[in-house]
Amino acid sequence: MSSYHIAVIPGDGIGPEVCKATVQVIKLALPKSIHLGFIEYPAGAAHFLSSGVALPDSTIEGCRNADAILLGAAGLPGVLYDDGTEAGQDTTLRLRPELDLYANVRPIKLYKGIYGPLKGDPAIDYVIVRENTEGLYASRGKGIVEGSISARDTMEITRKGVERIVRKAAEICMQRNGAPDDGKRRVTICDKSNVLRSFAFFRSIADEVLSEFPEIEVNYALVDALSMYLVTKPTYYDVIVCENLLGDIISDLGAATIGGLGLADSSEIGDQHGLFQASHGSAPDIAGKNIANPTATILSGASMLEWLGRKHADKLLLQSASKIRQAIATTFIQGNTLTADLGGDASTTIFVEEICSQLTLQNS
Repeated sequence: MSSYHIAVIPGDGIGPEVCKATVQVIKLALPKSIHLGFIEYPAGAAHFLSSGVALPDSTIEGCRNADAILLGAAGLPGVLYDDGTEAGQDTTLRLRPELDLYANVRPIKLYKGIYGPLKGDPAIDYVIVRENTEGLYASRGKGIVEGSISARDTMEITRKGVERIVRKAAEICMQRNGAPDDGKRRVTICDKSNVLRSFAFFRSIADEVLSEFPEIEVNYALVDALSMYLVTKPTYYDVIVCENLLGDIISDLGAATIGGLGLADSSEIGDQHGLFQASHGSAPDIAGKNIANPTATILSGASMLEWLGRKHADKLLLQSASKIRQAIATTFIQGNTLTADLGGDASTTIFVEEICSQLTLQNS
């Protein structure tokens, strides 16, 4: 029997609900010959309020020793450090450098049965690969505030950081079938290189790395223009690679075109460790009401199984991930148990039960 240890951080708001749903689905999808042990660890804004610490050292160590990490959501409005930043955000912002989770992989895919805001519901299917340990966010906790006069945060971009994130984007591109529009494998470098030297540096190194992949077409887009193109011609894109802050912004924009953040999963991976969570926040306004859409976290759970499966050459994990994706896709197509954010009236419980029913049918 294969056995894996998963660190679970339920977090804040709807985090515990979507985590519970994901663990339920994963357990049903796995064959009996694979055991996933789920161990919960505390972190987040609520834990900060009760203990004065958002991310305990014991949680970091538990995550370091785990085979993978599943995170619900972290952060609550108004729970702030003295400098005005959100305390709960330390859950991910500290784990990223601690575990060197340098690649944030965010798929943007419009599923059949889900109706987005764009005319004609185009066949959207691209991946944003966001550098996760450098960029402007590397300045968190290090910014300089000069009284009430000025404040400065510094963007950090290194050759090592760019080389490995662009290489990861190229590797992901080679595993895909190309852009929906024309089937070409394409990596788009997103930056603001016409204004800032740091982004021009990013682009020049990205060009060097992508020259090693002649099968991939290289495309360039300034972030302001790309924000328009992701709405007007989203099917042109295959893989987009960019700095930390830019990736954070355009991935939310992309999520809006596929039905919302409730469908936007996220993987934060390094060479040794992997953390998996939805792109959305903790949504405290709907917490405990049994109406949250757990799809993004469940899809993140499927990505976790895929990552583990590739890392350990475990085909059964890959098959289990495929089953989960198929069960979700079928649930969407049937359309009679969708949550409110997707136009339905089903509770979280009913929606998850339908996904589980589809998995049971696959297993029979």
